[in-house]
Amino acid sequence: MRRIERAFVALNGAVLVLGLMAMCLILGWNVAGRYLTGNSLTWADEVARYSMIWLTFLGSGLALREGAHAAITNAQDALPTAGQRALRALILLVLFAFFAFMVWVGIDYMNRMAVQKSAALRVPMRWIYAAMPAGFALMIVHLALIAPKYWRAGLQHSDEAALG
Repeated sequence: MRRIERAFVALNGAVLVLGLMAMCLILGWNVAGRYLTGNSLTWADEVARYSMIWLTFLGSGLALREGAHAAITNAQDALPTAGQRALRALILLVLFAFFAFMVWVGIDYMNRMAVQKSAALRVPMRWIYAAMPAGFALMIVHLALIAPKYWRAGLQHSDEAALG
């Protein structure tokens, strides 16, 4: 199971790296073209904007896994061990419910925008807004994978602690 989890995390990270590389290459090409030839790609800014949206949602699960989202642990740290576990169980339930709700809302919003097209690329906005349910679905998977360790020990800030 750990091998599958590591492969999943590595694949998620690789997709982020490739997306960021593509976005940087397109923007770099556009800036160079603008200054060297006086011409720019009409669609480059749109691609960069939508890439940033996708990268944000696809990377949020990895950030969750690393404890990189804002966390206030003062109340939890003040509780005895049993109270900490109970609070972490409640946090997990709230997070799972919120992420599932956001998948549902994201799908609804994505379907509402199905007829709208982007300005430069003429891509259906459904594909842009699909980042929201995809990202929250990935957050559910990442949370499910780290939930047992989080429930037992709280936030871990290293790869080995999160996977180990």
